[in-house]
Amino acid sequence: MEEWVKDFIDHLSVERGLAKNTLMAYASDLNLYQGYLQRQKILTFEAVKRDLITDFLYDLKRRELTTASICRALTSVKMFHRFLVRENLLKDDPTNLIESPKLWKRVPDVLNQEEIERIIQAAYGTSAQQIRDYAILELFYASGMRVTELADLKLSGLNLDLGYIRCIGKGRKERMIPVGKKAREALRTYCQKVRPRWDKSSAADDVLFLSRLGKRMSRQMIWKLIKAYARKAQVHKNIKPHTLRHTFATHLLEHGADLRSVQEMLGHADISTTQIYTHVDKERLKSVHKQFHPRG
Repeated sequence: MEEWVKDFIDHLSVERGLAKNTLMAYASDLNLYQGYLQRQKILTFEAVKRDLITDFLYDLKRRELTTASICRALTSVKMFHRFLVRENLLKDDPTNLIESPKLWKRVPDVLNQEEIERIIQAAYGTSAQQIRDYAILELFYASGMRVTELADLKLSGLNLDLGYIRCIGKGRKERMIPVGKKAREALRTYCQKVRPRWDKSSAADDVLFLSRLGKRMSRQMIWKLIKAYARKAQVHKNIKPHTLRHTFATHLLEHGADLRSVQEMLGHADISTTQIYTHVDKERLKSVHKQFHPRG
């Protein structure tokens, strides 16, 4: 059983080019699935029936996993069984008639303009670390990249004269994202004054943002950096890895950007994923109406 799971993860990595974090999520879900089957004395995937997969989902619910996590686990199991059938390792797919638990899309938490300005300004300074951190925050808010995309960004992917960066997103898909004047200025200062001092050549491997040891910054380091400056700026909202990304998209739509353009900048394959930000804008409009309309 473990060998088939490994073959599937290798397939996702080599054939579909999925990101490391995505592969880890699939592997985690399938480890849960395999562990459940073993507890039920199921030793081969040929013995899996539809009811057993349904019971697996209820087991996840009893363990108080969120609806989103259960849906993701079911997606992993479905993709895995389809892979086994396609590779002629299984004759039938027991997941065919199983529907995902309904997902209620929640409006993401975002920062208002005053809050994001305070966080960015909290990093402003003349030390090497402040110059780097200020550039990270300016670029993050200017581009709406995922944290992993920002950590993987290459120096060669910058075109500051034209005001674009080249980003490699999910599925190794490349997209060009425009960045504004403030972010370009912050990046120029960092590239001229800080990065050359920290660059250890082979260790850096063209990565844009480096630690003081000349190594690539991890997504965890960047996330902790953002939370630290939020505390310094006395912004008490729960800052998550995607908070600046959500803020970027919401502010664009609030100022009149069209949904298709935002979709392209975020790198969403399906516009329905981007449409969640229209709910944020509707909530803002309701708030404005309630505050200023005589009968609000």
